[in-house]
Amino acid sequence: MPGNQSLLLPETSPTEPADQQPAGLEAVMVPVVFGLIFVVGVFGNCLVMLVIGKGRNGSSPTNVFILNLCAADLLFLIFCVPLHATIYSLPEWLFGAFLCKFAHFFSTVFMLVSIFTLASMSVDRYIAVVRSGTSSSLRSRRNALAALCVIWTLSLVCSVPVAQHQVLVTHPRAPNSTFCWEEWSGASKHSYKVSVLLLGFLLPLLLISCCYIRVLFHLHKKMKNMSKKSERSKTKTAQTVLLLVAAFTICWMPHHIIAMWVEFGKFPLNDSSFVFRIVSHCLSYGNSCVNPILYAFLSENFRRACHQV
Repeated sequence: MPGNQSLLLPETSPTEPADQQPAGLEAVMVPVVFGLIFVVGVFGNCLVMLVIGKGRNGSSPTNVFILNLCAADLLFLIFCVPLHATIYSLPEWLFGAFLCKFAHFFSTVFMLVSIFTLASMSVDRYIAVVRSGTSSSLRSRRNALAALCVIWTLSLVCSVPVAQHQVLVTHPRAPNSTFCWEEWSGASKHSYKVSVLLLGFLLPLLLISCCYIRVLFHLHKKMKNMSKKSERSKTKTAQTVLLLVAAFTICWMPHHIIAMWVEFGKFPLNDSSFVFRIVSHCLSYGNSCVNPILYAFLSENFRRACHQV
């Protein structure tokens, strides 16, 4: 999640010598892997947006959230992946001080919007299934758009410190001759990183898990005495729920482990930790590829609509 440096740069000190970083293979492999993530993610999210846009229920609350999720994931891929690929493959930051600040700022905004939207979608599912009696009044297009306004505003506000503390740095002993770096004073950095961990991972994960667990319990209770077809439907729903929670956890947990390790411990600089950092980047970016599959392509109605398009 946010903490742009830990996502867009190797977590090293600008005083660490360049020979502590593996060189060569990652300059080729990382751009190739990121390029694959970019192509798959852009294609999947654009296809979902196209199908929903051409559908009859494009303005339903669920589709409003899915469209926002796709837009955030798409912008996240466009802003993050090319920049990160150049960091591994080129010896310096080529995009100037302005993009150093605002590219990191907006990529953080898009990450937060994506994560907050996933949490909001879990609440939407909970209301639709468990609180179906009041869902018609709560689950309106107007309320969904109001929720999106809150999501974008909160994401923008939470990302302001990224732009404030991001600077262009030159150091002769650093792995990159010119690179973006976060410069903080006092304990404000610790406070911000912990806040980001809570708002951008732990609380959304808790909310997503609680909502979907309640959905599963409700379906289990409701379908206990129903047909085998209903049992199969319940099993499929349970599998989908487990996939949703597992995907969110697996994609974002390594990134936050590294971020907290760097912030409050002494992160080792060796080949293994370098690979761990690259894997964490790939997983966090991969979440933007997985989202359209989990939230759209697993739906039979969506697959039929996709086939028609």
